[in-house]
Amino acid sequence: MQMEKSLELPQDIVRRIFAILEVPDLVRAGSVCSSWRAAYTNLCSTGSYRLQQTPCLLYTSESAGTRTAGLYSLAEKKAYTLTLPDPPMHSRHIIGSSYGWIVTADERSELHIVNPITGNQIALPSVTTIEQVKPIFDDASVICNYEYSWYTGKRTILDTPSTFVLSGLRESLFYKAFLSSDPCSGDYFVVLIHNPRSQLSFARAGDAKWTWLPPNSEYEDCLFKGGLLYASTSIGEIHTFNLGAPPVTPKIFLDKVKDIYFERIYTVQASCGELLQIWRSDVPPQRDDEDESDSDLEPELDPECHVTNTTAIKVHKVDSTSKKLMEMISLGQNVLFLGHNQSLCLRAEEYPQLKANNVYFTDDDYLYLTGFKNNRRDIGIFDLESNSSEEIVSPQLWSNWPTPVWLIPNPRRMS
Repeated sequence: MQMEKSLELPQDIVRRIFAILEVPDLVRAGSVCSSWRAAYTNLCSTGSYRLQQTPCLLYTSESAGTRTAGLYSLAEKKAYTLTLPDPPMHSRHIIGSSYGWIVTADERSELHIVNPITGNQIALPSVTTIEQVKPIFDDASVICNYEYSWYTGKRTILDTPSTFVLSGLRESLFYKAFLSSDPCSGDYFVVLIHNPRSQLSFARAGDAKWTWLPPNSEYEDCLFKGGLLYASTSIGEIHTFNLGAPPVTPKIFLDKVKDIYFERIYTVQASCGELLQIWRSDVPPQRDDEDESDSDLEPELDPECHVTNTTAIKVHKVDSTSKKLMEMISLGQNVLFLGHNQSLCLRAEEYPQLKANNVYFTDDDYLYLTGFKNNRRDIGIFDLESNSSEEIVSPQLWSNWPTPVWLIPNPRRMS
């Protein structure tokens, strides 16, 4: 009887209730009856659902099939299975996650952005329009290989271009990708960090080709803030770009802060609006049979035992006046999410299931990910007060490849 009464609630009241739900609950509620389905559809088409969605971990599940992905909800501590459009999820590389969309590279090294919640998919400009890539055609005028040139905006690394099979190019070319906004808004940019030497290229919604941004390289992370692209390099420089005002030229927002880099660097906007720079260290654990006298040598890349563990995370505030870094001893009530996703800083008080002053992290080391696809992924929660980490769930639910990423569920559908 209670269910019958609830089904008769006016649509505006149903929508107001639905608007405060986490996406897993929202999707379930939308499947109850036609009236609730109508409220769910209305919220998803207008984007009026709860905006403070708790990040989830998107991963693949080998037992569930090639077209599916797993979604682990931190809010519910529960795993779900999603069905995604072709090409099969297991055949893709994941190189980014922003605004509820992932950026993937298929077996032809072509890029798509996909919303795992709605199944919406958008093809990006062809990989052959990236500056360093040229198609090679067979006798039937079909692309059979790619020619890859090893030059940056400043110098040529190798004089002779390399030839890659269609699926092989993505492992050498793509590093990380970012969106400026939700593609459902209609106007957005996609930015690629790609090789050689981690350069930048971008495309605007509707573009037929990628636009290259020479001459700088060695970029690590990107962030859109105030209509500008902020791009961090491996030595801590931050460059800004106005992608909507050609010709696009870089401006230095922060000079280099280090000469030698061991850490990976992230740029994130704090919940108060300030810019943060994060340094993350992860090293392979030392084997018992390793001689300490050989500790300065390059570690042997043994696929059976080579794993990475996050050992330190340092947080710095970028002082907008002095243009210098100020190390922070605590995030306070803030929470960070780092990985092959847009770097995030959230207020723990708005997300009851998250731990304040902690960093939720996944693997995003380029060489480790592409060279050791079958190895255990470094995924966990790092406590900045104790400098220790713990697993999110044990044993881990996620498979090793494609690399798991953080995703803020986005149920809004393309119009």
